Amino acid sequence: MKKLDSLNWLYIIFIQVIVFLLSGQLKTSFNLVNQNTKNSVDPFKNIQVLPASPYLNFKTKNDAPKSSKLPFQATKDSVITAQAKAGKISGELKKWHRVTITFDGPFSSETNSVNPFLNYRLDVTFTHTSGKSYKVPGYFAADGNAGETSATSGNKWRVHFSPDETGRWTYVASFRKGNKVAVSDDINSGTPISLIDGASGSFSILSSNKTGKDLRAKGRLQYVGAAYLQFAETGEYFRKAGSDAPENFLAYTDFDNTPDSGGRRKTWAPHIKDWNSGDTTWKSKKGKGIIGAVNYLSEQGMNSFSFLTLNINGDDKNVFPYITPSDLTRIDISKMDQWEIVFEHSQKMGMYLHFKLQETESNNLLDKGELGIQRKLYCRELIARFAHHLALNWNIGEENSQTDKQRKDMAKYLHDHDPYNHNIVIHTFPRKQEEVYRPLLGKASDFTGISIQTDTSNVYAETRKWVEASAKAGKKWIVANDEQNPADVGVAADREYAGNRGSVADNSDAIRKSVLWGNFMAGGAGVEYYFGYKTGETDLTCQDFRSRAKSWRYAKYALEFFKTYLSSIELKPLNNVSNGWSLGKDSEVYVVYLKKGGTSNIHLPFSNYSYSVQWYNPRAGGPLQNGSIKHVNSGTVSIGHPPSDSSSDWTVLIKRIKMRSNAPAFTVSKSIKKGKLIL
Repeated sequence: MKKLDSLNWLYIIFIQVIVFLLSGQLKTSFNLVNQNTKNSVDPFKNIQVLPASPYLNFKTKNDAPKSSKLPFQATKDSVITAQAKAGKISGELKKWHRVTITFDGPFSSETNSVNPFLNYRLDVTFTHTSGKSYKVPGYFAADGNAGETSATSGNKWRVHFSPDETGRWTYVASFRKGNKVAVSDDINSGTPISLIDGASGSFSILSSNKTGKDLRAKGRLQYVGAAYLQFAETGEYFRKAGSDAPENFLAYTDFDNTPDSGGRRKTWAPHIKDWNSGDTTWKSKKGKGIIGAVNYLSEQGMNSFSFLTLNINGDDKNVFPYITPSDLTRIDISKMDQWEIVFEHSQKMGMYLHFKLQETESNNLLDKGELGIQRKLYCRELIARFAHHLALNWNIGEENSQTDKQRKDMAKYLHDHDPYNHNIVIHTFPRKQEEVYRPLLGKASDFTGISIQTDTSNVYAETRKWVEASAKAGKKWIVANDEQNPADVGVAADREYAGNRGSVADNSDAIRKSVLWGNFMAGGAGVEYYFGYKTGETDLTCQDFRSRAKSWRYAKYALEFFKTYLSSIELKPLNNVSNGWSLGKDSEVYVVYLKKGGTSNIHLPFSNYSYSVQWYNPRAGGPLQNGSIKHVNSGTVSIGHPPSDSSSDWTVLIKRIKMRSNAPAFTVSKSIKKGKLIL
């Protein structure tokens, strides 16, 4: 090959670009002109000739040197470089499944002087052939396998995506470097880094093959303007039941770099036996206890659990995403990978992930409560690493004490940067609800729900208050009860539990009646159970979910009732019964809960329809049963008596079944006396 003169650097630049593009597309052969043949050739053999014209930076064509044919030889390195830039696609290429793209980028480390979390920004835009598009943040992944290796450095940069359409998707990466570029929304901030910037590719997505409780069979949970979240694939409304305790669920000994302040770090030893052969682990044996804990809740029919992701200044002090509590801009990569292993397994087990992003003692830890660099980076990293999961909410704070503006700013940041727009909620003190929640209603904020803390006996009233207030404000909230007072009691351990029960008596019956059915009958979206600090297995010390076996069982029965008979109907609380609570959709279906048993009258809108009346046992579950009355017509009518145990709580399902052929004609007078229609 001839030696190049001083002008030929222009040719070299041009040729490198062409070779790069061609090698990325053709991989095994180039349609270039060989010195000896015009046929396609192997790029790794012989000398290739490529025409090139160096017109770059010349004012006119006449000023430029003449065109030339420059010989070159492609190498395997050029092909490998092009393929690496496109990124490595991994995961099951199916709808709703996690698809991961890992890029080879600049080498860095958790402690690099150029902070890889703050001073680099990876965003990948995924576009479907329909035109639907998602801009998804990526993150620094060290060696790409840090959960197993505990690596703190490497050159892998990664993005997760959960596609919601079958067919062909394309992607293109933006990768920039600059001072605090990760928390800048200016698309031109920083400078592009060619190792990844502009990388593109495509993949094809098939339908999911999952069934049962696996969330990939149901699709992403979406806020759709109703009082319940809805699965995108099945259309089923979601009601949750699960555990709000322990808040330090992630203070686990098998997670890297997790301290043991106060001796509160967990082994989850009682649940190692619930780990099943074939379940995930890391480093060969680690993770069995916490995976077993998730399995137990799922096997009891629960579909939700909550956890703090930051409690540096809180009650526990052992959970945080950072390499050290003293630097709030550097992420512990291996620990985050290990959290992800648990979360991924949880989604397969049908679990809704309740991310509690801070607690009251940590509200002002990041940027003194403001939406500054630390808080933006914290939210961005959680979104990048975990937002691809199908069922979750971002709770901006347990017992939140930020200002109204700070709350709204944080919610807006989450809303604007989470590509999937997951449910955003807030939790506060019982006596602060009016002060905190009222200014967030309607279009005043990006919140789509609240997490209520209130006394056990007040769950129905508090839930209904915010269900109706949010509807009146024009944006219905997802209203859950996630903490039951008093704080020393909450949900007590079962009297049958053989472990540490503390000093509080079993209150599972009251929890079933006032909390579980109280929330559901008020139009709420579900419950998570808090464990009081005098209950033995507490909000900080719990490692055995079997301590509340009865409460899980009762919750399972309630979930089964709504899933079996009312999964796709939006219901609202009504005032049409003389006893108990009523929930329904007028002229179609009604649920009556008799907390103290007995019977009730119900007013059904005047129509030519008749209704079936069947009874459900909230204490034992099972099929619907017949009571003393099987059918009723419209008007104010008795629902009859339950099949048995008339002094115990019962649930009654009243459904429209058919139009009466012999229905009497009636008219409605405009006169109303004492709130009753006169016929």
